[in-house]
Amino acid sequence: MANIKSQIKRNRQNEKRRLRNRVFRGRARTFVKKARLAIESGDVEAAREATRMAVSALDKAAEKGVIHKNNAARRKSRLMKRLAALEK
Repeated sequence: MANIKSQIKRNRQNEKRRLRNRVFRGRARTFVKKARLAIESGDVEAAREATRMAVSALDKAAEKGVIHKNNAARRKSRLMKRLAALEK
C-alpha cells in the first residue's frame, strides 16, 4: 500500500479507469466473438449485422484509448475479410 498522498489518489484513479476500460474492451471482445460465430454459421444477414456491431464496438474502444487504433483497424480488417469471403 502506498504511503504517499498523491500515489494513493493515483491508485484510486487507476482503479476507476481500469473498471471503465474493462467495459469497452469486454464489449468489443463480445461483439467480435458474436460476429465470428455468425460468419461461421453461414447466415449472411446475421453476419453482416454482427460485423457492423463489432466494428462499432472496436471503433468506440479505440476512440476511448482502451485499445490502439491500429489494433482496432487490424481486427476490423480481419472480420471484414471473413465476411467478404462468406458473401462470395
